[in-house]
Amino acid sequence: MKNELKPFWNKYFKFDWKFGLFLLLIVCVTRFILVLKANVTGSYSLIGLVMFISAIIPFVFLSKYGRKKTGIKTTKKLNYLILALGIGIIFSVILHFLGQGLYGKSYENWYEYIGKSYNIPENISAQGKRTMFLIMAITGMIFSPIGEELFFRGIIHGSFAKSVGNKKASIIDSSAFALTHISHFGLVFVNKNWDFYLVPTLIWVLGMFITSLIFFEMKKRTDSILGAILCHSGFNLGMIYCIFYLI
Repeated sequence: MKNELKPFWNKYFKFDWKFGLFLLLIVCVTRFILVLKANVTGSYSLIGLVMFISAIIPFVFLSKYGRKKTGIKTTKKLNYLILALGIGIIFSVILHFLGQGLYGKSYENWYEYIGKSYNIPENISAQGKRTMFLIMAITGMIFSPIGEELFFRGIIHGSFAKSVGNKKASIIDSSAFALTHISHFGLVFVNKNWDFYLVPTLIWVLGMFITSLIFFEMKKRTDSILGAILCHSGFNLGMIYCIFYLI
């Protein structure tokens, strides 16, 4: 009988919602705390480590069968991959205009607050800004999309889907993804003080929830985690462009 987990882990876990919840608590709580700390110190190096760990978790725990079943495989649906990238860009730009329309240049605007962590110099030259944008865009399109999608839309979704089905699992992994992002915006550190923006946070969390559902839809359309990764990459590219050039 084929099993999603490698033989070693079968002695300790079952591939079900309990296993998924265990991983969510370990990874997401740790990440939440580290992001809040980084917002204070300005050092985000440990967040990169969390993304790396998130990316390798499926390969540590899942068998070849398990990886394939959770969508960690190639696809021939190249048109959908291009579509996924474009949809990600479009939705990130929609979130930008929503934030601008509601909150302008205040830190209640999610992209304004996230953008301050980029430390873009005020007197930076056009060439310097392009170079900085390219560096941020390339890293933003690689690390978090791969790490988060292999984790949330891969092993987490698969473990919950085994217990409750794909539809409910997508709601669970999307909720976890959205709530984890409160550490990026919502619970904010401004002027050396912590604050919580209730209404903007609710909008941001809803936006991240919908975004996450879109990522999963692209995974379904491409029959591969690559669809979710490309859509996530497009979203990050659009967000970084908005932060550099539209706010």
